[in-house]
Amino acid sequence: MTDLVEQDTRAMSVAASKSRYQSEEFAARLRRRYAAEQRFKLAGMLAVTLASIMLVVLLGSIVSKGYTAFLQTKMRLEVTIDPALAQERNYMAMLRQALYAQVPEITDRASRRSLNELLSSGAPYELEAMVSKNPSLIGTKQTVWVRADDEVDQFAKGAISRDVPESERRLNDIKIKAIDTLTAQGAISTGFNTTLFTAGDSREPEQAGIWGAIVGSFLTLVVTMLLSVPIGVAAAVYLEEFAPKNRWTDLIEVNINNLAAVPSIIFGLLGLAVFLGFFGLPRSAPVVGGLVMALMTLPVIIIASRVALKSVPPSIREAALGIGASPLQTVTHHVLPLALPGILTGTIIGMSRALGETAPLLMIGMVAFIVDIPGGFTDSATVLPVQIFMWADSPERAFTERTSAAIMVLLGFLILMNGLAVFLRKKFERRW
Repeated sequence: MTDLVEQDTRAMSVAASKSRYQSEEFAARLRRRYAAEQRFKLAGMLAVTLASIMLVVLLGSIVSKGYTAFLQTKMRLEVTIDPALAQERNYMAMLRQALYAQVPEITDRASRRSLNELLSSGAPYELEAMVSKNPSLIGTKQTVWVRADDEVDQFAKGAISRDVPESERRLNDIKIKAIDTLTAQGAISTGFNTTLFTAGDSREPEQAGIWGAIVGSFLTLVVTMLLSVPIGVAAAVYLEEFAPKNRWTDLIEVNINNLAAVPSIIFGLLGLAVFLGFFGLPRSAPVVGGLVMALMTLPVIIIASRVALKSVPPSIREAALGIGASPLQTVTHHVLPLALPGILTGTIIGMSRALGETAPLLMIGMVAFIVDIPGGFTDSATVLPVQIFMWADSPERAFTERTSAAIMVLLGFLILMNGLAVFLRKKFERRW
């Protein structure tokens, strides 16, 4: 009898529960929950879509403005290398005579003065280098290709339109007439711009390159890596494996976390005051830039290395200690090798941040106009982000495209470095 009563009670409870869950009120709440979940999913998809669109617009804008910088317009001239002019090193006069001969319809003095502006100011140095390499060319007539002026280059790329009034464009009608004549002769050609990757900075866009900035960035990163990686990893090992847990180490940890969030320009001010003002190190040198970047990346490397060390299971340490290894042997032979993927990833990300920084280097003078390629750590140099900053401030249209091209090169380096970090993590990662 008691069992029957209990069964009836349970049946009534189940029936009441079913009726409650099948009620209209419960169904309405369930529908609202599902609707809220769908709205949340749609909001997430919308956010990802908008972010992707903005990224595509940004990259598309950079590429559309910068891809033409990888091309350079040159002019073919039939140059007679006059011995007297060669002795005077007046190679510009030879080029001008050749240009006048190829555009015979322009004869008056004022118009020929306009023709002179079609040639790059670096064109005579190209001819001089060719003659210096082979002196037997003196007294002969040679076909040479020399760089055209940046305005000619922009006209050939379509950035300057001939359809607008003469007063509103950089090239006058005489120059356009001469360009048309040379084009009809096949004397104007646009090809790959090797100067962009082999030359340093210049006031003339057609002679400006990023090689000096790339070398400066490389030297700066070498100093940064040599200083920040050993010190950062050693500090992380000590704090995570050997340091006692007390107020002093807690204070150090708090300050390391705070330094990781300090604006980068503060490190530039520190470098200006200490390395330049107190120690008197050379201004605008990679060694100073590397010191400043090392200070900036140290907190990032320490934090990433500590996280990697924490990810190693305690059983590894306990097993090593159990078979007689000392604490130092445990760390060097077992913990560090297993934490290496995370340490490498943090190091490469820190180096990527250092490669893209501008503000601290502006404070220590690496914004200087540097024409020569730096040959050492104490030579005056600039870096790629600062080079981009300086070109972006130049009014010439040709520098605008070179700015975008330099950004593309910088993004390429950053993508390679981050891709390397992902590859190393996947290659050496251990699953526990």
